[in-house]
Amino acid sequence: MINHPGRLISLDAMRGFTIAAMITVNFPGNSDFVFGPLNHTHWNGLSFTDLIAPFFLFVVGVSIVFAYSRRLAEGIPPKAMYGKIVVRSLKIFVVGMFLNLLPDFDLSDVRWTGTLHRIAIVFLVCALLYLHTNWKQQAWIGLITLCAYWLALILIPTPGIGEVVLEPGRNLAAWVDQQFLPGKMWQGTWDPEGILSTFPSIVTGITGMLAGRLLLGNYTPHEKVNYLFSLGLLATTCGYLWGLTFPINENLWTSSFVLVTSGMAAMVLGASYFAIDILGRKAGTKPGIIFGANAITVYVLADIFALLFYGLKIGGQTLNERAVQGMMGLGIVPELASMLYALFFTAMNFIPAYWLYRKKIFIKL
Repeated sequence: MINHPGRLISLDAMRGFTIAAMITVNFPGNSDFVFGPLNHTHWNGLSFTDLIAPFFLFVVGVSIVFAYSRRLAEGIPPKAMYGKIVVRSLKIFVVGMFLNLLPDFDLSDVRWTGTLHRIAIVFLVCALLYLHTNWKQQAWIGLITLCAYWLALILIPTPGIGEVVLEPGRNLAAWVDQQFLPGKMWQGTWDPEGILSTFPSIVTGITGMLAGRLLLGNYTPHEKVNYLFSLGLLATTCGYLWGLTFPINENLWTSSFVLVTSGMAAMVLGASYFAIDILGRKAGTKPGIIFGANAITVYVLADIFALLFYGLKIGGQTLNERAVQGMMGLGIVPELASMLYALFFTAMNFIPAYWLYRKKIFIKL
């Protein structure tokens, strides 16, 4: 049985704070001076920054359940929703291509993958899955996909190398991208949002759908919190154990990475749901709600604003360079100066987000 409660403030806040964190880590004041947790891990491992993309895909999965369960309950047939789902996915993908083309719009040297591209694909597949499968089938599809991906990467030798390799640019996922991925790749010989790694990223969206189904289930609020924490802890533990043989790796989006990050996302959602929706402690949530109301729009604006805040030169230096050097001249350590500028830039993006929110303009890409 599915309940249809009011809007979850905790989910809106989690979406918004995730986008704010994404902007902060994507735009440091100086990329040479960044605190360790605000950098992606070079290869194997897990940092704060590595959590951001899977958290957002997890939220996408939860949001799918809340949006389409209500429409199904209203008697709208799945086929009537196909068009809007496909169009929305295409819009997100096209906007991702627009950002990839900035600022030169050189079609001869364009990347066909990226954060928005992956969001578009995960949304499309997960939305269609939700309309035609139950939660048990979704769980099985997710588990089989993770196991198949694991077996493929640890059993199939990389063509041209003749052995199983999980190193950058030399693994099976990189080889598939080299053969079939059009355009340029982010890292030259491989791409973190490549073809094979998209399959386990879809599972991240599925885990969000499972969490969403739980939140709409016929349980008491405290039971929902307990389930989110218990299942989240179980998934995280299983992921770390799996990581002993299949390393936790965001670039490959390994199966262990999916379980660890989805487990953590479930526990964060559980904690947020308990504090905000159950206890009513909403202090400090407003910025997240405002960012989350137009999350992808704000993400796009950040890339456009970066042309000014990171590209405009004054006296031979860009704004960010002058700002960071100025703070360093005041005795602020370089990493802190870089982070402060990133937070300043995030705050600048909050201004249009706040204006859209006040005007009740919600742009659904």
